[in-house]
Amino acid sequence: MEAIAKLRNVPTSPRKMRVIADMIRGKKVSSALSILKYEPKHGAAKLEKLLLSAISNWEAKNEDQRLEEADLYIKSITVDSGKILKRLRPAPQGRAHRIRKRSNHVTMVIDSLNEPKIAVEVEESDDTKSDNKE
Repeated sequence: MEAIAKLRNVPTSPRKMRVIADMIRGKKVSSALSILKYEPKHGAAKLEKLLLSAISNWEAKNEDQRLEEADLYIKSITVDSGKILKRLRPAPQGRAHRIRKRSNHVTMVIDSLNEPKIAVEVEESDDTKSDNKE
């Protein structure tokens, strides 16, 4: 069963955050945590906290399963543009240049490779029972 974690209004440009997200997309959780821990980019620490939050959400949903046996991986991670703060900076000769301070929203979905098997009984309909008798 999958778990979702969201991070909103991160004060980093989406372009910079997507570089880090591409590094961990599709990886197992343990390897993604080690990549994010030693990555020097600014957004890596924020994604590491988001991944830990997603793991915690998964544990809350699946209390009957153990984390070590679950074999979690990052199913999807999306980085969308957030609000843009527009500021003005003085420029030469009385002009002004616009500065756009970008932010982003990150959504992470983790899932287990080892889904628990649920036994489903299939009942035979009347048509299939009559076919078997003949």
